Formats: sequence, C-alpha cells, structure tokens
Amino acid sequence: MRTLGVDLAAADVRTAIAVVEWSDGRATIQAARLGVSDDQIVDAIRLADKVGLDCPLGWPATFVSFVVAQQHGRLPPPGYTDGARWRRALAYRLTDEIVRAETGLVPLSVSADRIAHAAFRCAALLARLAAEGRPVDRCGDGVVVEVYPAAALRRWGLTHRGYKTPGGGSGPGPLVDELAAAAPWLSWGPHEELCRRSHDAFDAVLAAIAARAAAIGRVLAPDATQREAARTEGWIALPTGRLGELVPPASAPRSGPCA
Repeated sequence: MRTLGVDLAAADVRTAIAVVEWSDGRATIQAARLGVSDDQIVDAIRLADKVGLDCPLGWPATFVSFVVAQQHGRLPPPGYTDGARWRRALAYRLTDEIVRAETGLVPLSVSADRIAHAAFRCAALLARLAAEGRPVDRCGDGVVVEVYPAAALRRWGLTHRGYKTPGGGSGPGPLVDELAAAAPWLSWGPHEELCRRSHDAFDAVLAAIAARAAAIGRVLAPDATQREAARTEGWIALPTGRLGELVPPASAPRSGPCA
C-alpha cells in the first residue's frame, strides 16, 4: 500500500507532501517534499492508494446557510439566548466538536480562522479530482480522508501540544525522535533531515501514517446519524488503535534448498 500525506497551506512554500510505502512488516518514507504546487499534489494523489489531507474538506452547514441567507437579505433575527453558542455553531463543524470531545483539542475554525485560505485551495483541488472522475467522499470512504496530525499524535500517546508554536523550540526534531522510538518499523531514509527542520514536512508524514489508519479501518468513522453532516462538512479521521497496529505483517521466511 502507498499512502500520501498532504500538509496543505494557502501557499506552495508552506505546503508539504510525504509518500509512505507499507509492506512486509515495514513502512518506508519514499518521498518528502516542501514547496509543493497544486499540479504536484494532484499527480501524487493519482499514484496513492489512500491520501491523508491535513485541511478541512468543507464548511459548517450552519455557516453556509447563514452566508447565503445574509447575501440575499433573508437572514432572520437569531432566536438565541446564548450568542456565544450561536456563533460557535457557525464556526465549528460537527467533526470539530467530535474531535474536541474525544481529544480535548480544538481544531481551527474553517469559517472564522486563517485556515480558511488553505480550505479555499483544498476546494479547488477537490474540484480538479472530481473533474478527472475521482470525486472525493468527504466522509473519508474514498481515496482522500481528512486528517488532523495533532489529534493523531494525541491518540498515539505522543507529544501533541505546542510542538508547532512559532519560536518555541528547535523544530520538530525531538518529536521525530519520539515517533521513531514509538514506530521502529518506520524507515526515514534521506528524508529525516527535512522532517527534523520542517514542521510542515513532519506533519505530512503524520498525515500519511493517519491515512494508513483510515485505509485499514483503524479510525473513528461517522455513524449513521453523523454521515449526512460529514458528507458536506468533511470528517476528521481520528485513529482508534496503536501505532504498531498499522504496520503490515512481515512475510514468512522461505524455506527449502532454494531459499
């Protein structure tokens, strides 16, 4: 299996991808690149079995309805007694609230934070895939699944808070060490240096690993009552098992005189 992780930013310079091959008891980082264009992302998706995309795949349904109504002058006076709760429903998707409940982490709001700029780019990428006959199921059942590296780290019992704080620390090097110790079956090869100095490249590797979890059913999927919202808003695939459960079993050694 080949998984692709995409740490998507609004600009190419902060966008990273990582390709991981899974076979015979090991996972190998085959590629890790920073400064990636839309064309390069689409080309990489074409070659992947599963893609972990670190970016919201949609907007809150309540926010979309709010904007349409406001645009056409049909916005009724909000019937709320708690303004903060009403605004929260506009800012966060169902999946964001599930992540908060499951991990204690609060994803950035795609409708009220700067991550919306990356989401604009994401929407254009998904439109390109659909035009090629590969529409994206925002629930994660297709080739692309939405991932959240910090939440994945939390689920795997690794450091997950503050590791991307600007000016804090010397980069993700210590977390590379932590992940390498927790996943000794992961071969970094020549891409380790980039992952030690670039948070974006490191997150792309995490996204590729989370994509593997989604591909083999080791993530929290939307239930029947959540799927309608997930199909339009997107759904963050939270890992449900341990890191070691992701590596494929090693092939049995051959025996006999020709071994």
